[in-house]
Amino acid sequence: MSDHTHHHDDEHDPVYFQYEQIDQQQETYVLGMWSFLVTEVLFFGALFMLYIIYRWKFQDDFYLVHEQLNWKLGGLNTAVLLFSSFMVAAAVHYAQKKRKTQQLICLGITLLCAFMFMMVKTKEYGDKWSHHLIPNKAFSYGEHHGGGGELGGQGEHAAVLPNGGKITLASGATNMGGEGASHDEFQYHPGNGTIAPQPREKPAFLKFLDGVFAPLDMPEKEQHGSPEHARLFLSLYFLMTGLHGVHVLVGIIVISALMILTIKKAPTITDYIPTEMVGLYWHFVDLVWIFLYPLFYLIPK
Repeated sequence: MSDHTHHHDDEHDPVYFQYEQIDQQQETYVLGMWSFLVTEVLFFGALFMLYIIYRWKFQDDFYLVHEQLNWKLGGLNTAVLLFSSFMVAAAVHYAQKKRKTQQLICLGITLLCAFMFMMVKTKEYGDKWSHHLIPNKAFSYGEHHGGGGELGGQGEHAAVLPNGGKITLASGATNMGGEGASHDEFQYHPGNGTIAPQPREKPAFLKFLDGVFAPLDMPEKEQHGSPEHARLFLSLYFLMTGLHGVHVLVGIIVISALMILTIKKAPTITDYIPTEMVGLYWHFVDLVWIFLYPLFYLIPK
């Protein structure tokens, strides 16, 4: 069998057969990774431009709706990702020095930070689901004024939800059901004649996360602003942060694979370049969040 490298010893990284020297090989790796990251920038750039246009058109409502987000949880995730960037940079440094133990420790801490980030996002998404703020058919924002007559008979209250569903409530009752709404999801307040959704019961795991992050809870804000613009804002929020979350999950998979291959001393991991490529990807993921956090969580009045 022919050797796939020009040389390979303990002091020098291998040069593979398609390259003439180590500098050419490393520059090729870096160029390929940066080309990939440029396509990612173009992909996210279109979404950021979409956000900017709608933010410019509906600044007042976007400000009111953004108060439904917890800036403390978003700030925690920002700190977690910044620390993870430092750790992955340290992992690249130790990979260059061929200090595998320290490299693996830094990658492991980065991995823990990624899991921490996803736990916080799960808690945030769970809160939005509980309060009917997922922009789907069950979406409901603000209070809806009821009244008898058109939908309900004498002694009944009725309202049309933002999703087009119709709900009715018999006089003296508290919960209601109807087309487009489950029986116990909405409640009539006779004092001001409004109908508002009741929070959904959370599963055990979301309750566990609520307990873990209880110190960062914020008082619940009243829902003001246009329901249509609220749906638009939250659609952008879930689209952009959800897409970013997918990239975090990919990062978890890639970092885990890199750690496993490094531990097994796989022939594909012969120098520091794979660690540097993973580091570049992770820095990009962190950078995207650095823009997402102020755009969604810190909108000025």
